[in-house]
Amino acid sequence: MNENSALIPCEIDIAIIGAGPQALTLVAHLLQKRKSMRRRFVVFDPSGGWLTQWCHQFAALEIPHLRSPAVHHPDPDPFALRRFAQTRDRELFPPYDLPGTKLFQDFCEKTIARWQLENRVVAAKVRRIEPLFGKRRDRFRLALEGAKSEVMARRVVLATGGGTPHFPDWVSRIQTPYPSDRLCHSHQIDLRQLQLHGERVLIIGGGLTAGHLAIGALKRGAKVMLMMKRQLQEKLFDADPGWLGPKYLKEFSREANWVARWRAIASARNGGSMTPEVATQLRRESHRGNLAIYESCEVVSARWENRQWRIMCDDGAVYECDRIGLATGTRLDVAAEPLLSEVCQVYPPESVGGLPVLDEYLRWPGCELFVMGGLAALQVGPVARNLAGARMASDRISVALTKPSLRRSLGGNYTLAAK
Repeated sequence: MNENSALIPCEIDIAIIGAGPQALTLVAHLLQKRKSMRRRFVVFDPSGGWLTQWCHQFAALEIPHLRSPAVHHPDPDPFALRRFAQTRDRELFPPYDLPGTKLFQDFCEKTIARWQLENRVVAAKVRRIEPLFGKRRDRFRLALEGAKSEVMARRVVLATGGGTPHFPDWVSRIQTPYPSDRLCHSHQIDLRQLQLHGERVLIIGGGLTAGHLAIGALKRGAKVMLMMKRQLQEKLFDADPGWLGPKYLKEFSREANWVARWRAIASARNGGSMTPEVATQLRRESHRGNLAIYESCEVVSARWENRQWRIMCDDGAVYECDRIGLATGTRLDVAAEPLLSEVCQVYPPESVGGLPVLDEYLRWPGCELFVMGGLAALQVGPVARNLAGARMASDRISVALTKPSLRRSLGGNYTLAAK
């Protein structure tokens, strides 16, 4: 879709940065509310297509199905995926009709076609979001990589994902040079390209991604060690289903203390966990002698010597392996997000635990920048980065984008324009 780059107008109303599930959910909700919005937004993503990175990650880790039930997806109709799957019921996995990866991708393709979004992603990377001053204070300048250097936008939606890869502190303390492919974060790993037969592979992490990496390495004939800093946790979902509705969200929304909200989010997610299905597979391989699981064990240092890793742990144990995979998650920190650096300088946000305090429409204080995904968790709750969170965020943002009465004036207040 690179040809779309030449069609970007110099000024646009709404710039949506990112073309993953969050952005697709928002666009579908916008068009459901008001079809005329089609002419008012432009979606930017380096890939030039929808869900490119999402699809790559699922394929690279060989993930067979989603963790979210079939009612969670980008289309505004919560039952659309179930209807789509009527002739493919074998691709809905128990216990709660979890969509198979291929089924979900095919459904998203249908959603894209339904809303006529096939050619709505511009192949361009946004490098900077610059709030303007003076008479153009109600604009942002977006600096792009590619054919067009910059674009002016009245409103911006940041929908770029769930944070930056987190590397444990001991990685930065490694003093010996090592081959770059021998220590990788899960975001860098593509199981399809690895030949691991006979290798000793260490996977670090206690979440579902660690489980998928371990299973993928075992399938390729590796001897696998799975190491986590606490006991293995089994959960069907990464947050209690009560966070999807009023059971927990009602009280969460009434909480006026942002620190208390942040603590509720941390408690609800409670670090990484694995589904019972994956945990059962891992224990089976452990009993067969193919997998060693080290719980409550944390790496303190690592050294590459004699073409292998020598790992020292906090309990004094020493292990050797040929390759390390880090399934250590991502870190959300608004101050460390490069795209937001200039916005933070002009409109410094209050933040708690790296999360910005947004208004009820997920709008940045003082300007028309909206945030989706994990960074919106103080408003949306613990599932902000998930498909369910994308729907919740879209419900809020689409209201502000379609109602003129909710736009901010140059002074930072809402305008009084009629609908």
